Amino acid sequence: MAKRILVVEDNDLNRKLFCDLLRAKGFEVEPVADGRAALDRTRAFFPDLVVMDIQLPNVSGLELIERIKRDEGLRAIPVLAVTAYAGKGDEERIREAGAEGYLAKPVSIAPFLQAVTSLL
Repeated sequence: MAKRILVVEDNDLNRKLFCDLLRAKGFEVEPVADGRAALDRTRAFFPDLVVMDIQLPNVSGLELIERIKRDEGLRAIPVLAVTAYAGKGDEERIREAGAEGYLAKPVSIAPFLQAVTSLL
């Protein structure tokens, strides 16, 4: 059975790129563009991994990671934060929120797939 990955990314091109890469590697992928829908989709799809943008409209990716990690049924799902936030202290804040992985945008294909594989 294919591993399931939820991709939470508001940028259409990035979301399509991540989903296409993951599908090409045999993963079952569920894209989400709106941060407000991410928690409900996580519960419904129950992925093996969440790839999470941090800068989302309406609700931040940091807040979503914290909500996932507070939820008894979801907290074991690893989160890979993929973000343009690459300033001093940003990775630390994102990991403190509960993300197990962190990649700064722009993301290269090989490190992205390596991060996904290591978290699964």
